[in-house]
Amino acid sequence: MNYPKIKVYFDGSHYIGIPHITQKWKKKKVVIKQSNTEESKKIKEIYRNSNGETKKEKIVNTIEKVNEDIQDIEKSTKLVNETLEKEKRNKIVRQTRLSRKIGLQNWTHFCTFTYDSNKLNEEEFRVKFLNCLRHLASRKGWKYIGVFERSPVNQRLHFHGIFVIPEKIDLIETKDYSTKTHQMQITHQNTFFLERFGRNDFKPIENNIGINEAVMYMMKYIRKTGEKVIYSKHLQTYFVTDIEENDVVCTIGQEDRKILLFDDFKCLDFETGEVLGQPSKDKELINTLPKAY
Repeated sequence: MNYPKIKVYFDGSHYIGIPHITQKWKKKKVVIKQSNTEESKKIKEIYRNSNGETKKEKIVNTIEKVNEDIQDIEKSTKLVNETLEKEKRNKIVRQTRLSRKIGLQNWTHFCTFTYDSNKLNEEEFRVKFLNCLRHLASRKGWKYIGVFERSPVNQRLHFHGIFVIPEKIDLIETKDYSTKTHQMQITHQNTFFLERFGRNDFKPIENNIGINEAVMYMMKYIRKTGEKVIYSKHLQTYFVTDIEENDVVCTIGQEDRKILLFDDFKCLDFETGEVLGQPSKDKELINTLPKAY
């Protein structure tokens, strides 16, 4: 049994395929009431601002706060628990999608950008910096995934992320004192960002080594602060290709809907019989194949 037009992603260790399944039923359109959306937002806001050191304490306090308006403790409890459980599932889905987007790219740099107060304020940094990244993505082909963070010592906002930079960029080597490590450090800065925003550091990545650690760091920070992940548009979650049966290790997942691929599997075009290549040996091959988001 061969597998035509399957969606493939990389889970950090192996390539996984999702064969196409033709649905025999039509999906029912779900209409979300505006009142439910506003109610959900209010509950999540109350939970974030609730007093309590543990998750259980915050839930109890949220239920009590919501019940002040509803005056029905059973209904309030059910509403809060369902909202928070849905939010938890949504976070898992977002994190899964993000990890798959990360796995298909050949990342070139870890980058950190900190704004200079003499050039712009915090809000201006957010707006102008993101606008700059969007232009670099559309005009120069840059790709990025990152998050705004605050330094633990002085709480200064900065942006930390991983980048695909397809062009050669000019970097200057500078030395300064790190308040985190309490010693001198060497940074490689780009003058374009230095002049417009402030201090920056471009660390090269070779063979995607260290990417998993960077992702874990970002995920931990996101869960702790609620900051959103920022990434460039059209960053694919899957690529689409034809796969021969002898490149499949076994079926996996719920109801065996996925297939585990050998590391050296080949991408094919069944219509022409052409072997397109092996992603494990040619990462750039993925960029030439049809994408799925």
